[in-house]
Amino acid sequence: MASISLLLLFFFSSSIHSLSAAAATATTADAARNLAFLDHPLDLDSFPFEYHGGRLLSGNITINLIWYGNFNPSQKAIVGDFIASLSASKSAMSRQPSVSTWWTAINKYYNLARSFKKSSRFSISLGSQIHDREYSLGKSLTKRHVLALALKGRRKYAINVVLTAADVTVDGFCFNKCGSHGVSAGAPIQGKRYKFGYIWVGNSAIQCPGQCAWPFHRPVYGPQNPPLVSPNKDVGMDGVIINLAGLLAGTATNPFGDGFYQGPKEAPLEAASACTGIFGKGAFPGYPGEVLVDAGSGGSYNAVGGNGRKFLLPALVDPITSVCSTLV
Repeated sequence: MASISLLLLFFFSSSIHSLSAAAATATTADAARNLAFLDHPLDLDSFPFEYHGGRLLSGNITINLIWYGNFNPSQKAIVGDFIASLSASKSAMSRQPSVSTWWTAINKYYNLARSFKKSSRFSISLGSQIHDREYSLGKSLTKRHVLALALKGRRKYAINVVLTAADVTVDGFCFNKCGSHGVSAGAPIQGKRYKFGYIWVGNSAIQCPGQCAWPFHRPVYGPQNPPLVSPNKDVGMDGVIINLAGLLAGTATNPFGDGFYQGPKEAPLEAASACTGIFGKGAFPGYPGEVLVDAGSGGSYNAVGGNGRKFLLPALVDPITSVCSTLV
């Protein structure tokens, strides 16, 4: 994987908020509102990217998808194929660069945490899918609504992913975030209360593609370079994949707010959000870096998944070298 110094963080930022609810949620972390670059520079000497001693996500985790609103079968297939590709077999990894190779970079975090006896075996797989086509909570959601939807999924050894359709507004969406992740405890199971991770990502195709689907749309502000062609011919959903990928990495490596991150605990930059706007070598603010281009469709990508899918995935911080590492 190519590497880019975290000094680029001088140009990047993301927004973080705390969420309190009756179901005992923990701090939530938000995906950057502008995928091209961060808004508020950090003092890198004061806030290095480091491990803070907490536990990472562990066990055999299922990723359950909660579809809220109108998604067509093609859009659902894009996300389903991405999730399935994270844990692809070695034979599927033969096509490089692969989604599963991108995900295995997470192992470095687990190896470091294991040296502190704070991690154990971790695996993921695609679980169940729940469809709320009738907009049961309306088309304007609060954080509590998002949590209520997440509670519809499995509550033990699970990450429940809430995906909201393009015509659904969510508190803070487009203004200070493109998605978020957190942890919650549901109702007791056989007398024991378990915590589960949850993620929310919105389809920004209508509301703010320049903020949450860059580089497949011109940014709202900053350098106005021509956008890349989305690999799955759906700007909104390819933007969803970028944000979902980053939030999955953050959920695994900083699930409880005391894992791996940079900056203050109240506003952490995590494995992917610390590398916002970086997709290939040579990236700089407003330029995603050198990525691959499909000869047939013209779509830009840096990872190959199952069913011939191609995706653009964010760089991840290498926790050993503290640099942003890309697949290409």
